[in-house]
Amino acid sequence: MPRIVETIVTTTNAKGEAHIAPLGLIADGDNWIIAPFRPSRTLDNLNEVPFAIASHTDDVRVFAGCVTGRKSWPTCTAERVPGMRLIDAVSHWEMAVERITNDQQRPRFSCRLEYEASHRPWEGFNRAQAAVLECAVLVTRLSMLPPEKIENELKYLEIAISKTAGPREEEAWGWLMEKIDAWRAAQV
Repeated sequence: MPRIVETIVTTTNAKGEAHIAPLGLIADGDNWIIAPFRPSRTLDNLNEVPFAIASHTDDVRVFAGCVTGRKSWPTCTAERVPGMRLIDAVSHWEMAVERITNDQQRPRFSCRLEYEASHRPWEGFNRAQAAVLECAVLVTRLSMLPPEKIENELKYLEIAISKTAGPREEEAWGWLMEKIDAWRAAQV
């Protein structure tokens, strides 16, 4: 199984407009694979401007926010490639697309690391932060997974939230639960 790094990927269109999305980057030797679903703005942007910035953040609200429609996060210009990175990133990678493998559902963009920087120490995720990340992924799969699987996963993740969540994690969890509650209501 390849290593996957959950991060925030910023891409830019030809007009220079940035788009922020949570994605799992797939390790591929010295390169990283970005595999956005069709259709998506990330896919369109990578086809227009073949560069991406991965911002590694310890603020899980960014992940939860992006999957619940809250995509306005402070950014600044990248160092070496066209695009933006999160201002509050612990570190970031700037990448250039080297090759594209077409696919009907998820084309794969193999990206070469052009530049990387650390901005401050990272203390690691606590259990609540990890639970928010897992729940954010779950929210992106609501239409793909059986309702029983979703409910069982939530029961387990709620344990970590109740035991170790701080204000940021509670806010992020609240956004995700709003989305899940809307999904639940639509199931009836």
